[in-house]
Amino acid sequence: MTPTRLVAGEPPINFASHQFRAGNMAGARDDFEQMLAALIASVHPGARAIAANPGDWGIDILLGELSGLVVIWQSKYFWPLVGRGSQGQIRESFDSALRSAERNGYALDRWVLCVPSSMDPETARWWDRWRVRRQRESGVAVELWHETVLREMLMRPDAAHVRRHYYDPYTGGEAVLPLHGVAKADADLLEDALFVRQLRAAGHAEVDGAKHEFFNAELLAREIQDKGVRAELDALGEADGVARGIWEARFNAVAAARPADPVLAGLHAEVMGEIRESTAFPVGLRAGRVHRCGLMHRLVQDRRAGWVRDWRRIASEHVEEAAA
Repeated sequence: MTPTRLVAGEPPINFASHQFRAGNMAGARDDFEQMLAALIASVHPGARAIAANPGDWGIDILLGELSGLVVIWQSKYFWPLVGRGSQGQIRESFDSALRSAERNGYALDRWVLCVPSSMDPETARWWDRWRVRRQRESGVAVELWHETVLREMLMRPDAAHVRRHYYDPYTGGEAVLPLHGVAKADADLLEDALFVRQLRAAGHAEVDGAKHEFFNAELLAREIQDKGVRAELDALGEADGVARGIWEARFNAVAAARPADPVLAGLHAEVMGEIRESTAFPVGLRAGRVHRCGLMHRLVQDRRAGWVRDWRRIASEHVEEAAA
């Protein structure tokens, strides 16, 4: 298997999450098997799950036709480790796959055991010996996909949708962070904010919506910073980068197209429209469209962007006036 480089900042993959998603161990087994079916299909198009009705012929996931040569993946949710008590189940699963192949007229080319954990030393030694012996006796290639192999596969680009659905933060039903209204006192204070000053310089008469966006983005950012979860902090940083990249591309295009226009009319509308529709924001952020636009206002407030050609001068004057 080709090694896959893990990307810094990726949320950790915790196979115990199947228990939290399902609420019990029996449900975790089914949830893990469903994840495997999606993961294997992303690597081997054409692979499919086989339902038990009443038996599954020793097949959980199948590649090939049940009239010729097939590959079988066997899912076993052994947690938190694969120990001596698992050996009997492994032997029986493999023997069942061989019997079903012979009885139903297809040939088994490869059998892969998939587990979300690692083997203890005694079981690892047993597995190594058993695998070699059974391969020699049956002519079937026997493999083990343990937790390290599965994590590596889940980090591949082709499996990104599987990782997001089963393991990334705030997936599996957790909603976007609720929005909050801006009290009049807070709205009055925000009138002196740099992001509002930049909007006024660009000719904006109405800024209440911008204040609402900024206020909610600030709440989101503060919650993430207070919790200090690395994956969420990384997602916030990535979102800032996405917003600034959108602004910079639009700013450069508008400024180049209208070199004599100091106000750059329409820049704000173009940037915010793209931010609202962008699919590039990280899924772990819990940020809706209002939050995303507010993140853009935070960039302006931090003197990293603006809405007119001479936005840096306005930012510098704002700092000097605040310090006076």
